[in-house]
Amino acid sequence: MNKFKLEKDLSDSRRMRGKGIDRERSLSGSKGYLSVNVSTITPKKPNSALRKVARVRLTSGFEITAYIPGIGHNSQEHSSVLVRGGRVKDLPGVRYHIVRGTLDAVGVKDRQQGRSSAL
Repeated sequence: MNKFKLEKDLSDSRRMRGKGIDRERSLSGSKGYLSVNVSTITPKKPNSALRKVARVRLTSGFEITAYIPGIGHNSQEHSSVLVRGGRVKDLPGVRYHIVRGTLDAVGVKDRQQGRSSAL
């Protein structure tokens, strides 16, 4: 009985060896370097805008597309950025956000905290 259980455990581990891990969950909070370019792309059908995105090469070797949130940014090629998970619904293939205010990505300048702009 015990020998049978051991063989079953070994076969399960062999079976699971080839399975990849969930990439989005494993990369959240990864540090990366802007490598290829910073550009704008247009969203899917009912929306219209120029959304700022960056191709980021992570320290783990993956190259991803990350969204740059907020108004205005200073991100350039070879900047160091922190990446968190979270997709942008109307941008196909963009599953990550750049964290503003950390490393080389400065925070949003003169950001309004309240709802009233009269402050």
